[in-house]
Amino acid sequence: MPLFAIQKSVLTPIENIVFENEKKLQNLIEANLHPVFNCRLVATEFPTGNNHAGRIDTLALSEDDNPVIIEYKTKESSELINQSLFYLHWIHDHRGDFQIAVNKGLGQGVEVDWSEVRVICIAPNYKKYDLHAVQVMGANIELWSIACSRTLLFIWRKFLAEHCQQPGIPRSHLT
Repeated sequence: MPLFAIQKSVLTPIENIVFENEKKLQNLIEANLHPVFNCRLVATEFPTGNNHAGRIDTLALSEDDNPVIIEYKTKESSELINQSLFYLHWIHDHRGDFQIAVNKGLGQGVEVDWSEVRVICIAPNYKKYDLHAVQVMGANIELWSIACSRTLLFIWRKFLAEHCQQPGIPRSHLT
């Protein structure tokens, strides 16, 4: 996505840059979780154990105390959606592990509300097949796009799955 500076009604192109690696993007978002997503950081690079053998980039808690999974990619990748679904399934099966992480990261008095787990995917762009897959699967997956220059980061919601459902299938049967 091209970026422009506005000066006296004239648009001047701004050089887009790409994050060197996912960790730099992750660190920036984690340091600003509250202003960007209204969330509190629970854990970073959270291991999912030997059986699942993965690491969730960011675990957070929403303003309503719902679990939040955030995954990052610095390039367009269909792998991001599959990876996010994998971790969404993991968190539903490992509520106790998440509660322990919340207790460790935020304190003992926080009670997790499991009524809606939120998954946030952050990448520069998404393939049309990914947009369609998220639309019909019915999971609460948000696709956010990023563009950045040396001094600016733009982040916007590309797609919010909670507003879609497969025709003829009640949402309750999709999750």
